[in-house]
Amino acid sequence: MRKGLSEKELAFISELELKSKYFFTLEEISHFFTSKNERGVYMHRLRKKGRVVKLNKSKYYLVPVKAIGSHWSEHPFILIDEMMNSRNYCIVGKAAAYHWKLIDQIPLAFEVWNTKKHGTVTIFNAHLEFKKHKKKDIPQGVVQQIQRHSCIVASKGESKRWR
Repeated sequence: MRKGLSEKELAFISELELKSKYFFTLEEISHFFTSKNERGVYMHRLRKKGRVVKLNKSKYYLVPVKAIGSHWSEHPFILIDEMMNSRNYCIVGKAAAYHWKLIDQIPLAFEVWNTKKHGTVTIFNAHLEFKKHKKKDIPQGVVQQIQRHSCIVASKGESKRWR
């Protein structure tokens, strides 16, 4: 059974979609609501309906209206970059080796070395494995463009050792 959207939910979803702003923070939508409490209630409802996915403490992803049955897929590298706020991380392992076409096997999990997060997160059927390391231990990454979005991936030389 599909759950409908209220007028207020539809108003800010429409504005974000018109601007093609699928990644957003709570501050960017606060002008739609009268208080933090009201904003929290609406965000909770949208998360239950599958229209919004929480990426980190302050960042959310809006599932586009064109998504059939609220099922959507976003490139995992873009999700990782947005979750890490574009800094202090590097995508390593089989995901980086596949990106550089060193292996043909599509990775099931995307390993991310970073300075803050650890654990496994599953978003849109992408298994993201965050491993916390000291900044000096994180491999030097190369900024790559994935669908007009910058992401930090381990260099090709560094990725060869993961094959």
